[in-house]
Formats: sequence, C-alpha cells, structure tokens
Amino acid sequence: MGSLEEEMLVQMVHDFIESESATPLCSSTSESLNPEQLQSKYFTLLEVLRSRTDAESGVLEKVVRHMRNKRDADRSNSLKKWFVRRLKMDGFNASLCQTSWPTTLGCSAGDYEYIDVVMKGDKSSGGGGSVRIIVDIDFKSQFGVARPTSAYTQLSEALPSIYVGNEDKLDRIISILSSAAKQSLRERGLHIPPWRTDAYMRAKWLSDCHKVPAPHHAIAFSRENGEAKSSAHGSSKPSKWAPPMVKPKTRDLGGESALSSQFSNLGINCC
Repeated sequence: MGSLEEEMLVQMVHDFIESESATPLCSSTSESLNPEQLQSKYFTLLEVLRSRTDAESGVLEKVVRHMRNKRDADRSNSLKKWFVRRLKMDGFNASLCQTSWPTTLGCSAGDYEYIDVVMKGDKSSGGGGSVRIIVDIDFKSQFGVARPTSAYTQLSEALPSIYVGNEDKLDRIISILSSAAKQSLRERGLHIPPWRTDAYMRAKWLSDCHKVPAPHHAIAFSRENGEAKSSAHGSSKPSKWAPPMVKPKTRDLGGESALSSQFSNLGINCC
C-alpha cells in the first residue's frame, strides 16, 4: 500500500471516529439546556461575577497592574510567589496557599496552588473580624472541557482570566460551571473525568490549605502605621492542613566493622 493510500485510510478512520463520538451516549436531547435555562444560568453567573466589594476591587486593581508589568517575573521560579511578594509590597497580607486532598468517595486525590489575601472586615457594613479574598491568576483555564457545547462555551467565556473574590462567590461559580460542564460532556457522549467533578473543583479552592511561609527577605507593609516589617511566616492564622514530617534517612553500614569493634572494646570516651 502506497503512502498516499495509507494517509487516506488514516483520514477515513479519523473521520469515522469523530462521527461516532459526536453521537450522545449518556443522555438524550431532552436533557439539553433550553434557551430559557441557559439565559438564566448566564445572567446568574454575570450577577455573581459583577458583585464586588471595595476590598476585592482594591486587590483586583493591584493584581491587574502587576499582571501588565510582570516582565520581572520571567526570572522568577513561580509567578504566584512573585505576585505574593508584589502584593506584600502593596501592603496586603498575602500568602501562597497549597491545597492537597486524598482520594475519597466521589473525588480523586489532587493538589493546587492559589493566592489569598486576608483583610480586616468593613466596619461600615457591620462586618467584623477578617475577610479572606482568593486570588487565582489562572482561573479561567481550570474550567476547560473537551469539545464543549455552545451553551458551555458561552458560560465559560464569561469567566475572568483572573479571579478575585471570596469563598461564597467562588462556590456559586463552581456550582454553575460544574453542572454545565457535566451536561456538556454528556451531550458530547464523553465521560466526566475525575478532575472535572463538582467535588474535585471545590477541593481546589475550598479545602483546608497550607500557607507557604514567606522568604526571610520578604517585606510586608503595615497599612495602619506605614512602617515596613520583616515577615518570615506571615501574620495570618495557620490552616489546619500541614505537610507530613519527613524523617531523615540513615545509612545502613552493614553492621560493625572489626576496627570499630576494637575501639568499642577499648572503652575510649570522647568529649
């Protein structure tokens, strides 16, 4: 068989697979979102995204400014760590958060990294304590699915590339996008991968996290007195989750040698 015939055969097989996979396997067309349902989900998502507090607006403004001037970050090992340092220099109590969770029923194991900023509550609105703002500079890409339907594409395209907001808002976004992703995959006849389930997506941002200590040379600025202070561990409350302790390994020398045995018998003491 010539090379041209082989290429034609490969193309025919590829076209056949595409035509077969385009047929829904897990759902019927009656389960598709009708225009009214899609419009409702879309406007609900826009309402969640547009609801922004003054604190969130302030953090977002700084993040966008640093994103436009991140040429210095090219020399950094971690873009997220670079953003944490910049936010600290802006006076924010920022930290790099790492989440890690084991395999449970309905959720496979995984890990993730994002940034959080802890701020004082707004007294004018009656809020007290601290406010935790999640910052994810690679937010939109986390919701990509294979061969998305037009309905899911419309919803996912509304997501911002950078997310700045609280946990409640993020939980609502995940709920809307996860159900839409599930519907999109079913309509395309595809299985739902473990990393696109609702539980897995929530575990990324909403599970217990370990805050990475800031380097010793990091500088945090106090908003109250405007003085620079050294911050080696951050001032936020530590999370419940912590990395496991690693025990140092010892070399096995295969028992005592004859020489060491002789020294032992001599009873030599050293200070």
